[in-house]
Amino acid sequence: MKSIKRRSVDPVYSMCVQPSFIIGTVNDDGTDNFAPITWVSATKGEGDGYLLVISMFGTKRTKQNVIRTGLFSANLVSREMLPLMDYFGSRSAKDGSKNSIEYGVGRGEVLDVPTLDASPWVYECEVAKSVETGESTTFFCYIRNIQIDSRLSPADTFDVDLTVLDPVIYSGRYHSLGESLGAIGDYLK
Repeated sequence: MKSIKRRSVDPVYSMCVQPSFIIGTVNDDGTDNFAPITWVSATKGEGDGYLLVISMFGTKRTKQNVIRTGLFSANLVSREMLPLMDYFGSRSAKDGSKNSIEYGVGRGEVLDVPTLDASPWVYECEVAKSVETGESTTFFCYIRNIQIDSRLSPADTFDVDLTVLDPVIYSGRYHSLGESLGAIGDYLK
């Protein structure tokens, strides 16, 4: 492996490569609300379970809905859904409903949360704990159900073919995956 020449820069740049999700919540008037969030990850919970971890900045309605209800869906954004993510990301719920384009909405199978019909992977989540840092709130959430694309048949926790999901990756710009490069241990052979 060759060495790479690096240089130091101010700590203002972000290279936080994140999968893109559209978070579904219910407004206080009972209507559905969707907003893109890219600060999404997972951490080990108690026992064999995992917690979904999402962070939201500012005072957006989606964040207030999660604080109020403790429930949300996290809909993975596929490349096909990119126009919807871009639409939701460039409109504020404070300016009225986000219904100028068509999209299908369903309900969670375990929790009463709105889900996007086009999403190939949907988490139904309930907040276990939240942590405030400045204007951001990080939510640690129980995953109560996962709805996955019927083309997937994972053999274990980490056997998910991302090329089937075709997720949008965000790091200040939208990106996609190229190809599957193998599994852990494949390069030791």
